[in-house]
Amino acid sequence: MRVGGRDDGRRIGAAELGAELGERATLVQFSSAFCAPCRATRRVLGEVAGLVPGVSHVEIDAEAHLDLVRELEIVKTPTVLVLDAGGRVVRRAAGQPRKADVIAALGEAV
Repeated sequence: MRVGGRDDGRRIGAAELGAELGERATLVQFSSAFCAPCRATRRVLGEVAGLVPGVSHVEIDAEAHLDLVRELEIVKTPTVLVLDAGGRVVRRAAGQPRKADVIAALGEAV
């Protein structure tokens, strides 16, 4: 997992995600249909969202949401964005994450 920095205060709302934001944070996963690491990422993010109260996991099909992919400069799948309660991007990472890295990244959002 390659962890990137902040997205200069970029905010993403429920309308763009097609789902409500988590009460404390949201893990946004950009995936594609034939991406094996995306399946493992889905499992890890789902586990973390189940462990941490107020955190939700939203998976977005990159191919079906090309405008959002371009706007957010998503260049590979899986890419994970960590949003705070207000939808501000606090971390982003490309590649399959480790559970410990996801939990650590959530520390900035909650």
